[in-house]
Amino acid sequence: MNYTSKSEKNTTIKLVYIAMFIALSFIGSLIKIQGTIALDSMSAFFASLYLGPAAGAIVGALGHLLTAFTSGFPLTIPIHLVIMLQMSVIVYIFGYLYKKYNGLLANVVAILLNGPGAVFMIAPIATALGLPLSGAAFIYAMIGVLTIGSIVNIVLASLLFGRMKKR
Repeated sequence: MNYTSKSEKNTTIKLVYIAMFIALSFIGSLIKIQGTIALDSMSAFFASLYLGPAAGAIVGALGHLLTAFTSGFPLTIPIHLVIMLQMSVIVYIFGYLYKKYNGLLANVVAILLNGPGAVFMIAPIATALGLPLSGAAFIYAMIGVLTIGSIVNIVLASLLFGRMKKR
């Protein structure tokens, strides 16, 4: 006899997909662009489209934590925990905008939030913690490479999802 309901099966399948996307995020975390900037968030952005914004947010948070871990937490653990929360919110917003409005709007907003927006939110925290790389130096060092990393991760996720939808 089978004692599992259809909703329990769906929940189990979704959890397996989330675990798979977290594993893919870990693999992406090993492909560094610079420092902790890597291809870890592509699977999170994709998961937010494929499984929904909340699932993508979970993948984004854990994916960043794995990237920071494999890089030795160069911005300190407190900063990386804040970035982890940022990632989860940005990935959620991306998935929501994509489903509610369109992919172009979702891509532009997510790139702006995950690139320059994230840098400007973290800079004052880095300064308050007295990190060697903080303030204007942090902004100059991070804004370009983080924006490029955001473009790569977000556009790849959107293109992959678009190709899958056509099938």
